[in-house]
Amino acid sequence: MGADHEHSIVVGFDGSKGAVAALEWAAKEAQLRGDRLCVVQAWTAGEFGTDEDIAAYTQGKAESEAAAVLDGYPGLEWEVVALRGSPAKVLVDHSANADMLVVGSRGHGGFAGLLLGSVSHQVSAHAGTAAVVIVHSES
Repeated sequence: MGADHEHSIVVGFDGSKGAVAALEWAAKEAQLRGDRLCVVQAWTAGEFGTDEDIAAYTQGKAESEAAAVLDGYPGLEWEVVALRGSPAKVLVDHSANADMLVVGSRGHGGFAGLLLGSVSHQVSAHAGTAAVVIVHSES
């Protein structure tokens, strides 16, 4: 591990049921390891508002939603970052120096529930040295 390596867990978050399950799993793991948790929400340019407006809105919404979950984990050091780009690329890039990258899987039940979503698939195929954990939420 290089000098720029930090003991941390990066978790992808978009407020969905699968993302909340991934955030809860990552928070428990970070507490057990004594690691810092970085909650990452990706965003893309939209039709309304400037990039600055979208970034600020996304950051605020992600912080509020993550806090609702993470307030139940006293002593956990965490931060939220909202970054522009496709979710898989943002997560892979941001986890380059992390120990672990955690994402949710949007299960569909039955056979379809066995399939990975596009972000989970891309992250598992392209992540660097971080261990990748894909958390399946119960329906």
